[in-house]
Amino acid sequence: MPVPLAYSLRNLRARKLTTALTAGGMALVVFVFAAVLMLDAGLKSALVKTGQPDNILVTRRSAGTEIQSAVDRQQAAVIESQPEVALGPGGVPIVSKEVVVLIALPKRDSGVPTNVTIRGVGPGGLALRPQLAMAQGRMYRPGASEVVVGRTIAERFDGVGVGERLRFGGREWTIVGTFDAGGSAFDSEVWGDGEQLMQAFRRPVFSSVVAKLADPGSFEALKARLESDPRLTVEVKRERAFYEDQSAALSNFISILGVTLSVIFSIGATIGAMITMYAAVANRTAEIGTLRALGFRRAGILGAFLAEAVLLALVGWAAGLAAASLMQLVQISTLNWQTFAELAFRFTMTPKIVAESLLFALAMGVAGGFLPAVRAARLGIVDALRAA
Repeated sequence: MPVPLAYSLRNLRARKLTTALTAGGMALVVFVFAAVLMLDAGLKSALVKTGQPDNILVTRRSAGTEIQSAVDRQQAAVIESQPEVALGPGGVPIVSKEVVVLIALPKRDSGVPTNVTIRGVGPGGLALRPQLAMAQGRMYRPGASEVVVGRTIAERFDGVGVGERLRFGGREWTIVGTFDAGGSAFDSEVWGDGEQLMQAFRRPVFSSVVAKLADPGSFEALKARLESDPRLTVEVKRERAFYEDQSAALSNFISILGVTLSVIFSIGATIGAMITMYAAVANRTAEIGTLRALGFRRAGILGAFLAEAVLLALVGWAAGLAAASLMQLVQISTLNWQTFAELAFRFTMTPKIVAESLLFALAMGVAGGFLPAVRAARLGIVDALRAA
């Protein structure tokens, strides 16, 4: 005969302080576990949003990043002329030959200079990035010493308001607008005319070539042709895959650090739950003996105490996840280890994180409650009543 679940619920309510302390410890661990997963998900989301599924991004072979890459004008012309490249109005290929450099700007809160990405964009750059929209002011004019700044740059750095001037590359640049790139990595960049930036920084080559495919299914054929062309020394990737690769090193670091901290904290929370459940067994020896005398089996006693531990874990999970969900209101910035430039993004909650944190909490509950439950189930009827 199984022990009613209501029995476990009544005992948790009767021990309010120990229940709150144990569930609170589990909630803290769940919060850390979920927050780390949300941090990793936010980083990946920001970079995945940066790339479009029907765009390709071409860099120098083995460059790894756009900053380290070099694609000369002849190579760019070969890429632009490929039949798989989509054509825009007037039969013009939808291609952007881009230059990417770094400059240092002072942070608004601390004044500390931090690397910021400057992207020189070709005529087709805006058509390739439909997620981008002007939030304030206007877009820069081709051929002019004008730039626009991403939303997070405008929020986090000094001297980047519309109408202000930046000095880099040996000249002054007027900020004429702020753009919103939908939470992608472009929000952490400054954009200007590619040819003007190449002149300012005395760069004879592009950093990358971005092109839109007329048919996304033609990617493999185009990739094979370009990478085997003896005139070219390039690597071709889908734009989304390129930016996913950019997050790999930092994502792995966050995941390893987060899992390590979560495991360490979870050991403490599990021990706390175990102590709580051992104390519950010691305090309820007479109850256990009475239940056994009434005909409840050992399996029922075991299930009752395991149910209490699991219920504690569920309370901790709900509280920890609720606290972690508030982190979605927080925007943080970090150094992208691939580009050495600042990247701003938000914590992101996903259904997968909800499920993983639930399983993590249940595992803590079962681990903390199993041995005390076994002890309770093994108490003999006579010994339990005599001890009372």
